[in-house]
Amino acid sequence: MIFKRHTLMTSVALLALLLSCKEEKQATADITLVDRIDTTATNAHYISNRAPLKASALVKLPVGTVRPEGFLKEYLNRQKEGLTGNLGEISAWLQKDDNAWLSNDGEGKWGWEEVPYWLKGYANIGYLLEDKAMIEEAMVWIEGTINSQRADGNFGPRHFDGDNQDFWANMIMLYCLQSYYEYSHDERVIELMTKYFKYELSVPDENFLIGYWQKLRGGDNLHSVYWLYNRTGDKFLLDLAEKIHRNTSDWIGRQHDLKDIHNYYEVRDGGEAPDWYRDQIDWHNVNHAQAFREPAQYALLSHKEEHINASYENFEIIRDHFGQVPGGMFGSDENARPGYADPRQGIETCGIVEQMNSDEHLLRITGDPFWADHAEEVAYNIYPAAVMPDFKSLHYITSPNMVLLDAENHAPGIANTGPFLMMNPFSSRCCQHNHSQGWPYFIENLWMATPDNGLVAAIYGPSKVTAKVGAEGNEVTISETTHYPFEEDLNFTIETAKAVDFPLYLRIPAWTKQAEIAINGEKLKLDISKSGYAKIQREWQSGDQVTLSLPMGIEVETWEKNSNSFSVNRGPLTYSLKIGEDYIKKDSEETAIWDSKWQEGADTKKWPSWEVHPTTNWNYTLVLDKNNLEKSLTVEKKEWPESNFPFTPESVPLVIKAKGKQIPEWQIGQYGLVGELKDLPKTTEAPTEDVELIPMGAARLRISAFPELKQ
Repeated sequence: MIFKRHTLMTSVALLALLLSCKEEKQATADITLVDRIDTTATNAHYISNRAPLKASALVKLPVGTVRPEGFLKEYLNRQKEGLTGNLGEISAWLQKDDNAWLSNDGEGKWGWEEVPYWLKGYANIGYLLEDKAMIEEAMVWIEGTINSQRADGNFGPRHFDGDNQDFWANMIMLYCLQSYYEYSHDERVIELMTKYFKYELSVPDENFLIGYWQKLRGGDNLHSVYWLYNRTGDKFLLDLAEKIHRNTSDWIGRQHDLKDIHNYYEVRDGGEAPDWYRDQIDWHNVNHAQAFREPAQYALLSHKEEHINASYENFEIIRDHFGQVPGGMFGSDENARPGYADPRQGIETCGIVEQMNSDEHLLRITGDPFWADHAEEVAYNIYPAAVMPDFKSLHYITSPNMVLLDAENHAPGIANTGPFLMMNPFSSRCCQHNHSQGWPYFIENLWMATPDNGLVAAIYGPSKVTAKVGAEGNEVTISETTHYPFEEDLNFTIETAKAVDFPLYLRIPAWTKQAEIAINGEKLKLDISKSGYAKIQREWQSGDQVTLSLPMGIEVETWEKNSNSFSVNRGPLTYSLKIGEDYIKKDSEETAIWDSKWQEGADTKKWPSWEVHPTTNWNYTLVLDKNNLEKSLTVEKKEWPESNFPFTPESVPLVIKAKGKQIPEWQIGQYGLVGELKDLPKTTEAPTEDVELIPMGAARLRISAFPELKQ
C-alpha cells in the first residue's frame, strides 16, 4: 500500500514535471511574424530551384502529398461523378478511335488541346482520391503520349499553325506528365521531356512559337523547362528557357503606352474596339489570366525585379480598366472591349481556372500572400457559380451581375455570338475540358514546403498533408479541420512518430483584423494585425494542436470606376442578392453552340442542358449605413449541410440579412442582360424591404455589385 502510494506520488510528480517542461517549451517557442518566408536556405527534402535560378520562395509538394477533406473532397467526388469523370464517354475529342494522342506517328482526326486540358484535371483527381479506375483510364493517355515520341524528340499530334509546329497543346500535356511523374516517379517522363526539349532547342527561332496561342502562352513551356532543369541540371535547358522567353509575346512591355487605352475606356465603337487596340494588345480573357505571369516566371532566370513587377502591373492594368467588380476576375466575355466593364460583363470558365493556376504559380515564385488571398477569392466566389452543383454542366460566361441564363444569343452585349450563358455539358469545348483542373490544382497548393525544411499552410481549406520536415526529414501529418471560408477558425492537428523541431507557417490574409493563434488551447500573446505569415518554430509532439482564428468582419467595397457600385464581403467571401431560381431542362443537342461535338452513340438525353430563370425580383440595391454596417447587415449562421456541399442557395451555412429598395428602371435590356449601372437613377421612391444575401459562389443567378443610391 505504501509502495502504491509512493508510485502514485511519483507519477503525479513526473506528470507535473512533464507538463511544466511542455509549458516551458511552449513559452520559449520562437514565434514571429514575417512578411515573406526567408529563402537563404534550401529545402533538403523537396526539389527546389537549382542555381542559377532564383531561390524558391515556396516549394510545391509532390502530387498526392496534400489530400482533400471536407467539402473540398466532396467537390472532387462531384467532378468524378459529373462531367469530368464522364467526358471520356461523351466528348468527341476524347474518343480513342483515330485520336492523334494515341497514335505513334501523331496522325489522327482528334488531336489538339482538349485531351490534355481534360487529363490535367482528370488524372490529378484520380491521384488525389486514390481512385484506381480513374488512374487506369488516365494511364491510357499517358502511355499513348509517351509512346508517341518520335526519333527527333517531338511527341503528340502533328499539329501545325500554318507551316510551323504548334507547340501549344504539348505545353498542356507537359503539365500532365509532370503530375504523373510526381505521383509515380516513372523515369520515362524525364527521358521524354529531355529529348523533347532538345528538339525544341533545335527549331530555328523564326519557326518557334509562331502563331497565336503558343506565342502568347509560352510561359507554360518555360515552367516545364524549369521543372525538368531542377531535376536534371542539364545546362542546355537554360538556353532553351532564354529562347522561349525571347519568342514569347512581350508580356513585360504590356504595361506601357496605355494612355490611348485609357482614353478609349468609356468609348464605344459600334461594339468593336478600334484596329490599333486589337492589334497592339491581345485582350482575350484566358490569355490574360494565363499568360500575364510570364515575366515573373522569367525573373527566376533573369533575377530582375522589373520582371517580377511586370506581372503585378499586368494584373493591375486589366483590373483597373475591366475588373472594377467583385469576385476577383474581370469583364472580358471573350475579349475585353473599351466601354464594356459593367458587372454584367463576364469571364470565361477557362479564364477562371487559369487565373487560379497563375495565382498558385506566383505564390510559389514570390511568396507574396496576396496571390493566396486572390486564389481564394476566385475559387470560393466566381468559380462555384460557373458550374451546376452536380458538376454535370457549365457555362462559358459568368458575371458578377447575372439574372438570367438562357439559350439565346446575347451579342453584342457580350462579345460572343451564340447561347453562351446556357448551362450546357457540350458547349464551349475549351471550358468543357479545361475546367477540370481548377479544384485539384487548388488542393495541391494548399500546403507547401519552405526553404527552411518547414511547412506552410498557404491557402486554406479542409485538407491533410503528409510531408518530410526538420533537419532529418521526419515525416509528419497535419490535419486541417475547418469550414473555412464560411467560418473563422482553422484547426491543425500534428501527428508524428517522434518529437520533431520544424517551422510551421500560417498565412495571415490581408482582409482579417487581429488574427489569433492558440497552441494546445493556450492563446498566444501576439499582435497579428497585418498580412504575412506567422512562423511557429518549436519541437512538435504528436497530438499538438494549433488553432488559427481569422476574424471575419463585414466590409463594403466601393467600385468608384463602376458608377460607385458596391459589394458586401465577409472574410474571403462576397455576398450576393438571393434570387429565386427556376431550372428549366433543355435538350443539349438543340441548345449547344456551333462547334459542339459528342461521340457517336453518346446518350445526350442523360446530359441535359439547363436554363435558369428568376422567380423573384432581382432589381434591388441595399440600404446601408456605411458608418455602422452592423446596424444594416446581420449575419445569420445555419447548420453545416449534410451534403457537405455549401454552394447552393438551400445549403449555404451562412446568410446576411439586409434591407433593400427596388429600382424599377433597372430591367433586363435589349440584349437579354441585366441593365447597366451607369444608366440607373440615383434615387427611388420604392419602400424599404427585407432582403437576403448569400455567398456569391452559391448563386447561379446573382446581383453582386449593387447600384449606388443617394441617401
